[in-house]
Amino acid sequence: MQITDVEALILRQPVLDASVADGSQDALIIRVHTDEGLTGVGEVDSLPSVVKAIVDAPPSHSIASGLAALLVGEDPLHVRRLWDRMFRGSLYFGRRGAAIHAISGVDIALWDLAGKALGQPVSTLLGGARRRRVRAYASTLMPERPEEVRRVVAAHCEAGFTAVKLGWGPLGRSARLDADLVAAARREAGDGVELMVDIGKGWSHAPDAVERARRMAEHRPLWIEEPFMPDQYERYAALAAAVEVPLAAGEEETTVYDFERLIDSGGVQIVQPDVTRAGGISEVMRIAALAGRRGRRLVPHAWSTGVIKAATLQVLAATEDAEWFEYCVQSTPLNERLVSERFPLRDGCVEIPDRPGIGVELDDAVLADCLVRAGS
Repeated sequence: MQITDVEALILRQPVLDASVADGSQDALIIRVHTDEGLTGVGEVDSLPSVVKAIVDAPPSHSIASGLAALLVGEDPLHVRRLWDRMFRGSLYFGRRGAAIHAISGVDIALWDLAGKALGQPVSTLLGGARRRRVRAYASTLMPERPEEVRRVVAAHCEAGFTAVKLGWGPLGRSARLDADLVAAARREAGDGVELMVDIGKGWSHAPDAVERARRMAEHRPLWIEEPFMPDQYERYAALAAAVEVPLAAGEEETTVYDFERLIDSGGVQIVQPDVTRAGGISEVMRIAALAGRRGRRLVPHAWSTGVIKAATLQVLAATEDAEWFEYCVQSTPLNERLVSERFPLRDGCVEIPDRPGIGVELDDAVLADCLVRAGS
């Protein structure tokens, strides 16, 4: 079997609000085609136009090539070798950032293709499923006012979630507002629902962040996520040393090397690789092994479409420890309808697809409606 084509498809909902931190409004879908008619599907949660350029670019020299040119004619079942080939072939302009994002989507598609070719779910190819379902938390944006927070939390609890994460939005504008919003969430959730808070990089200085985190701690968040910009490791370390609430971060990091720094220099207790950014399924499994060795908790970031949901669930099935699945609940066409699988919630948990590959198929009608064509 040989790869015949690698497609990078930009999808976008009809009306996009670029002022909010909601990556489920557009997407970059990867399709890897073969001469035997099998197609693997992956996703990249990044800036779609940039990733498409990285996939489609013609080769310049041996370590400066678009990803598609590196893969056509190769055996798609050689997934880990092809990861290395893409990493080396993009070395001149890559090593981190958007190049690794693009590799991530292709890697997911290759694993999906391998599973379909072998008639096995990806978790089996990764060493075997350790679980059939995983506890989910509803992940959504923080509303502007406390009364809206209570309404949102109530709706997700009524839907069956036993944990809710609220993030970005107004968080970081003022210490008082931060505390009031989290207090409103706890009042509505009561004692039986876990709460997580994603600051969305809204805090600036460690001393101020310590005071804000201590005020939040009164309302028992399970973790505080991304209070600072990703490279501000010294601020993460200072905050982690000063408060008892665990810090979580890592959705912008790429490759196991970045996560080593996040753990060793940042003191972050919960690492959050995104399978569509960090290096794909191959690299997230290496990051999971690192987290295990360093005694850190792994909670992958997952926010966009059903493709990232499915790929993340395959990783969670295969990893030794899997506490939580981030369940994006945004009401966008790509999040809700791009794949046929609906990922139903049962007893606060989501079952892991056991069909070959990552376990989902694209809805052709939604794909056609949201596809951004050349020149548009």
